[in-house]
Amino acid sequence: MMMKKKTMAMAVALFRPLFLFSLFLLLLPIAAGDGPNPSRRYGEIPLPGGLGPESIAFDCNGAGPYVGVSDGRVLKWNGRSRGWSEFSIPLPNRNRALCDGTTDPNSEPVCGRPLGLKFNRATCDLYIADAYFGLLRVGPEGGVAEHLADSAEGIRFRLTNGLDIDEKTGVVYFTDSSAVFQRREYLMSFNRGERTGRVLAYHARDRRVRVLHRGLAFPNGIALSRDGSFLIVAEGGTRRLYKLRLSGAAPPELFAQLIRAPDNVKRNRKGEFWVALNSGRSELRDETFAAGGDGVRDTIGIKFAEDGRILQFLDGHGSDRLSSVSEVEEHNGRFYLGSAVKPYVGVLRF
Repeated sequence: MMMKKKTMAMAVALFRPLFLFSLFLLLLPIAAGDGPNPSRRYGEIPLPGGLGPESIAFDCNGAGPYVGVSDGRVLKWNGRSRGWSEFSIPLPNRNRALCDGTTDPNSEPVCGRPLGLKFNRATCDLYIADAYFGLLRVGPEGGVAEHLADSAEGIRFRLTNGLDIDEKTGVVYFTDSSAVFQRREYLMSFNRGERTGRVLAYHARDRRVRVLHRGLAFPNGIALSRDGSFLIVAEGGTRRLYKLRLSGAAPPELFAQLIRAPDNVKRNRKGEFWVALNSGRSELRDETFAAGGDGVRDTIGIKFAEDGRILQFLDGHGSDRLSSVSEVEEHNGRFYLGSAVKPYVGVLRF
């Protein structure tokens, strides 16, 4: 990964709480590889219960964000005056006394743990990659999710993780990070260097799941190119991004080598890819990112062009508020920041 070095004026991080109902605003600088670096507003939308808004989605009308949390539910943000509401649950007989609001990882196999989220704009259905229940779908009005798939080639999913949708064909591309370890045990997959992760495709017309690639070290986020010809897949165990072409039988191509483990990958409306860098942030906080240029010391997100060029960086400046960023979702002039452990959704205004 290479880019022209630019000296960017770094603004001093200024934290100024402004409580507007449940919206918390403050100022935080962002380092960008394509221009000046003014201070920009950072805000938080606190959750009403549970933790870890891992992934973020907006519906066909642009409403949201929608997030999945630690108690197995998908929640919808309705604005400051109405707050959060429950949108979806994974089971009709879900034990609310046990599950609602829980942050106990040991409850996840019973309550569910939604990770990847994406609306199909052609149908307005929400697709959910639940770490324990597999690939789910719920209609535009929400409710109990339909279970679409929990295995492929006779092997059950153990850690369904990221997903994206081809809205022209209805095919859902998703990752199963490990065939051995569940989400609450994910560090064991990293520590043992096991390579049982898979990239899969769900074909809605015949409810068939096809394995596109196997033998990956904790595949995580996944995003489809704008023309539908290839996927970008994050491999957490090797800190790499791969390009997986969907025509022919070519092996994955190295797209980028990163200094931190990538989490979710999201494509914006221009066809560019935002990659969140999560694991290992605390240990590497004082190191300059290899291709970050001058002044970018705490990279929490990178925007890539389709050809692999780096277009922009997000710099967390060592703030504990951004110590876990699982996703960068670009929507209507803002970055919405997911997290696997925080009790809020981060918001950065351009």
